[in-house]
Amino acid sequence: MTDQTDSSTPNPVGTRSVDDVDAETKRISSQILDIMAVKGKMSKSGPGVSTCEGAERGKLFLMRHPWSLTGPSDAELMKAMTRLKEDLPKHSWKVVAYGPNSSKSKSLELTADHIEKKFAVKVEFWERNSGGDANDPTLLVNVVSACYQVPEGEKVDRY
Repeated sequence: MTDQTDSSTPNPVGTRSVDDVDAETKRISSQILDIMAVKGKMSKSGPGVSTCEGAERGKLFLMRHPWSLTGPSDAELMKAMTRLKEDLPKHSWKVVAYGPNSSKSKSLELTADHIEKKFAVKVEFWERNSGGDANDPTLLVNVVSACYQVPEGEKVDRY
């Protein structure tokens, strides 16, 4: 799910309406927020449609929902990352990566796949003032669906 073997020929996992995948993306983002169990300031972004890599626009699509949660402290957001690592598998997610990323600040990152629902999530923890920048402690979340074929007679009318 997190890697396509040949990005030049996208391989849709099925046919689904954009509205259906949009609704499921929102449910999954909400579930992830519930597992985090931390209060903070949420970004206002919603899911968006993207063309699958290497696909003709309007034929295949995937849904992305990038959002962030700015928390009260590094300690609280670290606890949220630990909860994600421990609790996502209880909800049929497979944690495929957990640890410092390759950025200058070596931010903690979690990547998980939900094979049945055909979604992936990546969460990055930015500690306060990490990497030499002034920032509040933040969790950056990106929920991504698999690539789907647009149903016959339906158009992708938003990107």
